[in-house]
Amino acid sequence: MEKKGKKNGRGAQLLSILIYLMIGAASGILIVRYIDHFTGPDVTIGQEILLFAMLMLSVYAVMLLQIIIHEGGHLVFGLATGYKFSSFRILSWMFVKEEGKLRIRRLSLAGTGGQCLMAPPDLKDGTIPFLLYNFGGAIMNLCSCLLFGGLSFLFPPDSFFNFFLLVLVLVGAGFAFMNAFPLRLGQVDNDGANALSLLKSREAVRAFWIQMKVNEQISRGVRLSDMPEEWFVLPEKEAMNNGITAYIGVLACSRLMDQKRFEEADAMMESLISGGEGIAGLHRGLMICDRVFLEVTGKNRPEALESLLTKEQKKFMKAMKTFPSVLRTEYALALLADKDKEKAEKVRKEFDRYAARYPYPSEIEAEREYMKLAEKCAGEKEAL
Repeated sequence: MEKKGKKNGRGAQLLSILIYLMIGAASGILIVRYIDHFTGPDVTIGQEILLFAMLMLSVYAVMLLQIIIHEGGHLVFGLATGYKFSSFRILSWMFVKEEGKLRIRRLSLAGTGGQCLMAPPDLKDGTIPFLLYNFGGAIMNLCSCLLFGGLSFLFPPDSFFNFFLLVLVLVGAGFAFMNAFPLRLGQVDNDGANALSLLKSREAVRAFWIQMKVNEQISRGVRLSDMPEEWFVLPEKEAMNNGITAYIGVLACSRLMDQKRFEEADAMMESLISGGEGIAGLHRGLMICDRVFLEVTGKNRPEALESLLTKEQKKFMKAMKTFPSVLRTEYALALLADKDKEKAEKVRKEFDRYAARYPYPSEIEAEREYMKLAEKCAGEKEAL
């Protein structure tokens, strides 16, 4: 199963690269066509370079606009099917509903350009509407293609607006396909993969509802340890091959951590990481961070840390270097493995800086408790 999962992951990665190459090639053709039109004896090389840079920035702006359109699609179709707004993120900028007010926070997740999270409606007969919410982003991207494609005919083929609108069509179509066709992209499953998982399993629908309810409670400042215990029942082993259901296992581990039941948490994480293929790379990497923290604050065995801190894991932690649990783990490593207080203090300052704008205060509260535990362990070792 693991080999099959890796093959599927490589296939999805190759397909995504191919789609982006096609978008890039088509955009490149449009750029060359546009530049050729303005190239003449009176145009200097510097002006051509400036024009090329402007067009490349336009392509970046198009991608950003299509991300906004995509996440807006989730929001619109979510609201239309009974969901309530929770948060809306574009790149690292995040709008969060706190105490009835919208506030701006910062959150970066590797492999994601944006995310719209909503509070789900109540379960009815064990299910909720999920297809329109999941496919809403792709639907909106496709609708934008029709709109922008139609508007492009209003401008001459050699005009900047025609170029801009056609690139919007190209990128929108690419985004729609990349999100609607079931794939695991980088560290996470895309919308199509989530929808397929939900169609296959009623248990996955309940798991989907639970994870959205958990996010709703976290956004309200509730700790995992204070949430209903029945939300965190570990699924059967076979169900862990479903990406959405498997996330309940991830939440169960996080709850054990929050309850300071560290031995149980470590045993469960070890089992899940070595088990089914359903757990997304993002969650797998964060669980390994937790295992590294528990090892370094516990037995602190160099060989065990080396086996956990693989090249792949270090690469993941570098990509997620602003995430609170990653910074907390780096802090513990600096204090207890490297015994470098100066390095630890730098990490702490980084943590404080990102914590000030992090959207979920209850998670920061938990992370500070873990950091105090690392400090306590360091103090005990110094006293020996």
